[in-house]
Amino acid sequence: EVQLAESGGQSVQSGGSLRLSCKASGYTFGSFCLGWWRQAPGKEREGVAAIYSDGRKTYANSIKGRFTISQDNVESTLYLQMNDLRPEDTATYFCATSLTAGCPQVAVAYKIWGQGTQVTVSS
Repeated sequence: EVQLAESGGQSVQSGGSLRLSCKASGYTFGSFCLGWWRQAPGKEREGVAAIYSDGRKTYANSIKGRFTISQDNVESTLYLQMNDLRPEDTATYFCATSLTAGCPQVAVAYKIWGQGTQVTVSS
């Protein structure tokens, strides 16, 4: 069974940094697209960053230059390094896999989701 488990969310002040982790299990890590999504109260789920199975990375314009996605194939863990955090980054962050090599642009195409981890940025 494919499972994803996020950790690392917490409350920080504007300008601070956090690193989120997503531990994957139940499949050959790296064989599928893995992505980070976030959802703020009252808003739609938004794609943040993703890694294709070939290693290509994609980022949302709103976080380019501030967030970095990476993965550790030995630890089967996906990371999201978030720097220069802003209040508008406040959301629940989820990792998800599409169970395909490519990274779809819509949330509904992702088949497995973690439980989410809360990030709160205060001004």
